[in-house]
Amino acid sequence: MRLTAAQVRAFRLHRQGLIDRDGAGPVDVARRLVGVQAQVPSAAAQAVAVRTATGTVGDGTVDAALAAGALLRTWSMRGTLHLLAADQAPAVLALLASARSWDKGAWQREFATAAQMTALADGAAEVLADAVLTREELTAALVAHTREPGLAEALGSGWGAVLKPLAWQGLLCHGQPVGTRVTFTSPRVAVPGWPGLPDPDEAARTVVPAFLAAHGPATPAAVDAWLLRGATPKARLRRWFADLVADGTLTEVDVDGETRHARTADLDDLDDLAAAPAPGPRLLGPFDPYVLGAGTGDPDLVPPGHRKEVSRAAGWIAPVVLEAGRVVGTWSAEDDRLTVTPFGAPVPDLEDERAVWSRVLGRALTLPV
Repeated sequence: MRLTAAQVRAFRLHRQGLIDRDGAGPVDVARRLVGVQAQVPSAAAQAVAVRTATGTVGDGTVDAALAAGALLRTWSMRGTLHLLAADQAPAVLALLASARSWDKGAWQREFATAAQMTALADGAAEVLADAVLTREELTAALVAHTREPGLAEALGSGWGAVLKPLAWQGLLCHGQPVGTRVTFTSPRVAVPGWPGLPDPDEAARTVVPAFLAAHGPATPAAVDAWLLRGATPKARLRRWFADLVADGTLTEVDVDGETRHARTADLDDLDDLAAAPAPGPRLLGPFDPYVLGAGTGDPDLVPPGHRKEVSRAAGWIAPVVLEAGRVVGTWSAEDDRLTVTPFGAPVPDLEDERAVWSRVLGRALTLPV
């Protein structure tokens, strides 16, 4: 099957709820996208709300889903905080844990030894079994358990380098904040009926097709870049895809001369988009999953000469303007004025998107005259 990059972008826009705004709420959106990045909580709320017909950043639906255990906030893809649907989180975490990136010598020299990580894992399972602790409380409890006072600095770091492997193993997640302070607990506390992590190969049979249903067609390397910035063992990655092709779940397709994989169940929808009109312009907020799923290095998404305008200093991913699913500029909404910075030609009429984002942000935005 031969496809164009334009068909792929249109497919992703439809599947990610950016055309019909048909998301049923934060759990549905997180499950459909296989996670919503939540390093910046307001960005996650925007990504959810813009995919619904009536949602706003202040409607409390994300917090309610977290409190109910239907969503989990934890370190996941690429070591960043995400909102994960609770029923999908075990499989996602199993793939992250299977790479065991903390076993590498360079990582251990920088952060903690293998023995220290084993002790931390045992300690987290014990001290978070029925507790919700602040960062300071967790640090003190783990230092006492491991008898490793030298770990206090790493445990207290806001970067969470030594805590991320614990999250990937399903031993730790974020709890409800106490004022402005972060808290930690166990997924077994946060999610009723938490089942633990499945076998990684079984998890791949869930996660890879789910990713391709929203972010495909894609190459195995693109999936791995989204998951772990390329850290999955290559033989394992190839086996996951080969097995899914062999049983008919996935099919190889040609996208402008590049071999990619799509879910077999999605081929008809992809074919139908060949004759469909190009999607209209869209505004996406910072750190939007549409951008992060493909990555800012994808030239089909971000013109290479403008990547630095999207992927900025300190890992900031800017709000973007899409035309036919491709990034054509960035935008901001300061003092209730929607300001667009196009990459070249003027962007199309954004009045409909102005109305959408006025609803999402809960304040009336204006476009320059």
